[in-house]
Amino acid sequence: MGPSLIPALQKLEESNRVLVVGCGGGFDVYAGIPIATRLLASGKTVVLANLSFAALPRSGAEKVLPSIWRIDRQCRDLPYFPEKWVSEWLARRDLALPIYAFERSGPRELSAGYRQIISEHEVDLVLLIDGGTDSVIFGDEPGLGTVVEDAVSVVAASAATEKFIMLASIGFGIDHFHGISHHSFLQNTAHLIRDGGFLGTFSLTANTDEANDLMDLVEHANRRQPAHRSIVMNSIVSAMRGEFGDYHATDRTSGSELFINPLMAQYWFYSAHHLVRRMAYATELLEAQSWEEAQAIIERTSQAMTRRPRLPIPL
Repeated sequence: MGPSLIPALQKLEESNRVLVVGCGGGFDVYAGIPIATRLLASGKTVVLANLSFAALPRSGAEKVLPSIWRIDRQCRDLPYFPEKWVSEWLARRDLALPIYAFERSGPRELSAGYRQIISEHEVDLVLLIDGGTDSVIFGDEPGLGTVVEDAVSVVAASAATEKFIMLASIGFGIDHFHGISHHSFLQNTAHLIRDGGFLGTFSLTANTDEANDLMDLVEHANRRQPAHRSIVMNSIVSAMRGEFGDYHATDRTSGSELFINPLMAQYWFYSAHHLVRRMAYATELLEAQSWEEAQAIIERTSQAMTRRPRLPIPL
């Protein structure tokens, strides 16, 4: 038989032990929970991880590597702690999944952390999750958004193992808030289709178990962290509920114009290794010793390139 209609689903079906990682930081791991719960229901083993913006040294969590903590619901409360809110939500469902939080560090150190977790849990597939579309960036786009977190994660994971690594992007339209050109995102996807690195799409659909899981998790986080509701995750949930246009689920976006739309609930899947080969800064980035050095490399590389014009999507 030939490949599945959606190659990403075939990859997930063929895997038994999956590491689901929020690669852009903050609440990105939440966007992986619908896939994680589906995998669990299919009898797969799932490990969770997230690039974290929390004050991890003050959390009381177990430090397992220089920049990596293991999170559970017994950790101390912090004003901002998305990873703990996930652990609480899972515990309510009697799901005791390992959850790791990565402190922002240089790609080399982060890559060592990926290698350790992949080895310890015998992971056979790494699934990176980006809430937004600024992970699918080559370097010459008119706007890069908050690319550093995603780029460091994708490069570090790709260098850590020869196992297959997928990237899933969800939240088409939300990165307009951060200056991303969605024309460029679609153009990059076209390049990756030609390279063989695009693995298909599917959407979270209202009233399915997976969509209900995400809605419930986001509501739990909103209650636990009411002053800092996730813009990305609440926008995705709004799209799943059928909201459209300039709809604001949190007052954190007041004064800006949003574009909530049905494509916002759609996962776009890619081969991370194919994406890395398209990143202008990938090789140099892997040698960065710190987060600040990684950021400087991306900015310097991008500024030296001829940037694409900012174009609208001709609809």
